[in-house]
Amino acid sequence: MKAEDSKASASRRGRPLRDRIGITTTVPIEVIYAAGMAPVDLNNAFVSDGNPVKLVQQAERAGYPITCCAWVKGIYSVVKREGIERVIGVTEGDCSDTKALLETLRMEGVEVIPFAYPQSRQREALGREIDGLAAILGAKPQDVARMKERLDGVRAKVHEVDRLAWQEGKVSSFEGHYFQVCCSDMNGAPEDFGKEVEEFLDKARQREPEGDCLRLGFVGVPPILADLHDFLDENGARVVYHEIQRQFSMPFDTGDIVEQYLRYTYPYDIWGRLADIREQAALRRLDGLIHYVQAFCFRAIHDMILHREVELPVLTLEADYPGRMEASQKVRVEAFLDMVGARKRKGNHGLHGLH
Repeated sequence: MKAEDSKASASRRGRPLRDRIGITTTVPIEVIYAAGMAPVDLNNAFVSDGNPVKLVQQAERAGYPITCCAWVKGIYSVVKREGIERVIGVTEGDCSDTKALLETLRMEGVEVIPFAYPQSRQREALGREIDGLAAILGAKPQDVARMKERLDGVRAKVHEVDRLAWQEGKVSSFEGHYFQVCCSDMNGAPEDFGKEVEEFLDKARQREPEGDCLRLGFVGVPPILADLHDFLDENGARVVYHEIQRQFSMPFDTGDIVEQYLRYTYPYDIWGRLADIREQAALRRLDGLIHYVQAFCFRAIHDMILHREVELPVLTLEADYPGRMEASQKVRVEAFLDMVGARKRKGNHGLHGLH
């Protein structure tokens, strides 16, 4: 199963253009679906494109600077190529460049709908944001509640994929990444995605458990490197915890949509994320962490906090353009795996990392 065989078609499901709404990161998709529309995660559409580098270059030719995050440039080009007429942009709680991205899209005639995750993390403030989005899109509260129940049913199946990964060793690193990252928009069609997950679960349950391997956590934003997960598997490791991707699947039992997006850690401060990382590292018996940072992203500053606060070996891996891993990146990953493997054999755990 390749990314381009799945997410690349997410924005091409035959819906009229006005029924598709681009999203710059995870937002309350229950509201979008309740309004009779389909979200398109522009990040996924970008990275799963047959030629994502070309999309970055198109944005640079349009005027985006070289020193701007490739994800932002890819989103800009995807919106133009797909003819997406409306975009919900997260202006608080995500990329610091999103506001400028939205301004350039507005210049291109795209209708921009801002959404914010209030950094106060107060229920009333987030509730107002969700209610405001519902009012703009025309979604009724009762329909949003019903849609949450529907989507939670699909999410529960993805949670089972995650469980098979870390408890039974029957899911590859990429498969765990893929199904969780798809929860950001359910591939624009929750029923179809739910069936895809069910079919995968039927096959995965029949597999023999993976033999002894290093148990890794992947923290930070999803990687722009297409072959990273496969490379880890081929070298005796298995990612059994995808921090942000798991958050996209809303891995908690909540009574309402506001509580759900209050517990979602990604848009808020690093300390909430650290609590989740520590808890899952212990639960899943992780041997080490790979912290992926995107070039020119402000979140790279969190790396120094992560190295100080997490008592596990940490490899910091940075990339810029989409594509396959460079030789130097492969060497660094191999060296990290050798170090973690040696420490595991000696039963030695502690605070060490590679930058």
